[in-house]
Amino acid sequence: MITIRASAPADVPAMLEAWREAVRATHDFLSAEDFVAIEAIVAEQYLPAASFAVAVDEADRAVAFMGLSGTHLDALFVHPDHRGAGVGKALMASAPEIETVDVNEQNPQAVGFYERQGFRTVGRSPLDDAGRPYPILHMRRGV
Repeated sequence: MITIRASAPADVPAMLEAWREAVRATHDFLSAEDFVAIEAIVAEQYLPAASFAVAVDEADRAVAFMGLSGTHLDALFVHPDHRGAGVGKALMASAPEIETVDVNEQNPQAVGFYERQGFRTVGRSPLDDAGRPYPILHMRRGV
């Protein structure tokens, strides 16, 4: 059984593991160097500093997390062991105010997930926000 709650500092290691394994499972387009650089930012800056909604298992271990900036979905990562079980959908349902999300174009599984949640592509950037050659789709719900 999955429960959704606010993140706590003690969740960071499990959240990093969920991030790492989710990215390994879905971001095969990342170079090894970019993966290492992004992982360092996620581990050292993003996860310890931001607030998240976490999906936790029966042992209260984070298996997925979601980060928001107002009505924009900044991050949604589900450990591959829990994909397909409704965890991502439950996180999304816990924040009905979400209107927009940016997603890697080269991650068709994520694009499809967001389309099933009612999002449509409204724009595209050829580079990610760090200037790397990973195109980003800008999606909006309800258009």
